[in-house]
Amino acid sequence: MKNIKHHLLGLALIVTAASGCQKGDLLSNPNVAAETSTVPASLILNNITANLMREEEPVISTVYRYNQNIVSNYPYYFGSNSYNWSNSGHTYDIIRYCSKLEEQAQKQYGNTTNVYFALSKFFRAYAFIWTSQRLGDIPMSQAGDVNNLTPVYDKQHDVYKNCLALLDTANTMLGNLYSASTANNKVDATGDIYGLTYLQWRKVVNTYKLRVLISLSKRADDNADLNIKAQFAAIIADPVKYPVMTANSDNLNYKYTTVTLYPPNRSGNAPYNNCENVSQTFYNVTAAYKDPRVFALTIPAAAQIAGGKTAADFTAYVGEDNAKSQGIMSSFSADGKYSNLSYSRYMSSATGANAEPYIILGYPELCFNIAEAAYRGWITGVDPATWYNKGIDASMDVYALTQGKVLNMSSVDGTTSYGTVTVDIATFKANANVFYTPANGLTQILTQKYVAFFMNSGYESYYNWRRTGIPTFSQGGDGIGTANKQIPLRWQYPQSEISYNNTNYAAALSSQFGGSDDIMAKMWLIK
Repeated sequence: MKNIKHHLLGLALIVTAASGCQKGDLLSNPNVAAETSTVPASLILNNITANLMREEEPVISTVYRYNQNIVSNYPYYFGSNSYNWSNSGHTYDIIRYCSKLEEQAQKQYGNTTNVYFALSKFFRAYAFIWTSQRLGDIPMSQAGDVNNLTPVYDKQHDVYKNCLALLDTANTMLGNLYSASTANNKVDATGDIYGLTYLQWRKVVNTYKLRVLISLSKRADDNADLNIKAQFAAIIADPVKYPVMTANSDNLNYKYTTVTLYPPNRSGNAPYNNCENVSQTFYNVTAAYKDPRVFALTIPAAAQIAGGKTAADFTAYVGEDNAKSQGIMSSFSADGKYSNLSYSRYMSSATGANAEPYIILGYPELCFNIAEAAYRGWITGVDPATWYNKGIDASMDVYALTQGKVLNMSSVDGTTSYGTVTVDIATFKANANVFYTPANGLTQILTQKYVAFFMNSGYESYYNWRRTGIPTFSQGGDGIGTANKQIPLRWQYPQSEISYNNTNYAAALSSQFGGSDDIMAKMWLIK
């Protein structure tokens, strides 16, 4: 895969290389003989929280083609659909800033138990897992040592074990920093771009830990030292010790403003809504089940409307195949054969109500993760159907969809009215493919989680598909872009690792993948 986020400074070299940040370079200037200034911890936190969003892809970006939410039919504006991945990016810049955050927080507050240390534990775990789940084994235990530019690679098992411990520490530290009367105080009104309270950050930590634990489902029975099932169950059993999200108001949301414009408008692509289509994969599990989220997120195909169908007819919503060669797709969707994203939701406003916040980690996902754990028997006394339905309801709530609500529908550019539609959640939930049954429970849970991930939560749809095969992603066609026309299972290591840390890089390949940096190889996480 191309380098998605950052120019590659190397897993080893990132700890000493210079890098830009949101409000200037916050690290010490090596060219100054005696530096006495102290950068406020809040300023470094601002950079880290902003970088957290940069590691996730905004709406209508490449990742949502990999997640098979959308398809690009015109590469000039929306790029390729190809999965022909190569060298990955990484998150070692976040690790570097976490070290600086702790250093400056200790200078400011004279202790190592303040909120910045607690949040640093969370960001470290997030960053290490972000990189490991793309690559496999990575440097962790020796990462950050400026005297060692060739760190050894930690086994992926050890990376996850240590990250789970970091998250547990973060939860404990945060719990010691507030009382009942201060739980809803903002952690840092200037540094935290998410604007969360002490309690909400603690909920984020534990909700994220549940995401990590469920991602380890293939390792739950053969790694006793990780205590995967027991750790999950402990969080669910003690909401006082391990508070988790309880509503969408707890979501880790990135909010767009007049400065941080909504991505389609920021990139100037809003007039080109017809250069992408909705994925057939998405409609296979939404329009086919009469899911009213279809009305909120997409529009019917123009050719279907011209042929006499109404916007309320779910058969008017036609998806394009992600595996099809881009060269034979309808350029600009000139014939109106396939559906597009909702102009009013995704294209009409750079800020304000229509520029909905981007969910990095959300309550709907939490509900489905609990439902999956209950289905797998990790937690007792918990009904998977209850949490499954809570997840659907929470996802509907994200889009303010309620039973009987009337929505206005329009054309690809918003200029032509397609009339109105009425939201019918009850009929959707009664659909045989949606109404929860134990025999189909796991497929239903994972399918609805995929739908709830539409245009949010980064690569989670892909990671869940990679782990479970649910829902069915389209592959086998020329559009996939790989030699065998199959979707890859990992990225290759950064080129800079080959150049600057080759011995350890080669050892990691040998121990994991038989010596080949193969994008089709299975890492420990998913074997």
